[in-house]
Amino acid sequence: MHCDPRPIGVFDSGIGGLTVLRHLLRLMPEEDFVYLGDTARVPYGNKSAETVRLYASQCADFLLRHDVKMIVVACNTASALALDVLRSHHSIPVLGVIEPAAGEAVRLTRSGSIGVIGTRATINSESYLKAITEVAGERPVAIHSRPCPLLVPLVEEGWEDAPATRLLDEEYVRPLRKAGIDTLVLG
Repeated sequence: MHCDPRPIGVFDSGIGGLTVLRHLLRLMPEEDFVYLGDTARVPYGNKSAETVRLYASQCADFLLRHDVKMIVVACNTASALALDVLRSHHSIPVLGVIEPAAGEAVRLTRSGSIGVIGTRATINSESYLKAITEVAGERPVAIHSRPCPLLVPLVEEGWEDAPATRLLDEEYVRPLRKAGIDTLVLG
């Protein structure tokens, strides 16, 4: 059996996608990866859909210049707004993060009450709502979404453990807890 020696390309609008890369390295230690963190233009979540599609296409083009065999879009906003465009323009597989996260949320929830937080663009796209509903099938689910536009800049600055970030997290998540969620997707 012939294994394709080319690397797998992974991109995100910043450094958050490194968690996806870390997981991929654990799952596929025999593979090589090329990672692009577009920190110059982070966050994507406050950009127009057209701009996100342009940035995602540019990131994919960069990875293709490194002869990747597959692209993983580790950015929720780009997965929500540009995955279809990338798939239609490239012959290699292009995977996003929304479907796997939706599947895991449905698998983990006990009550069927799932919260989703993310950038304004990700939440407004309703990508998680659609994906979770599709994965759940006949299983009843209640999806509670909340845009959290201030979290990405704080995480990208390395302030995820700062007291201000913790207060902001609590403020964002409080209504979801009140709604009775037992599973939270960090979109």
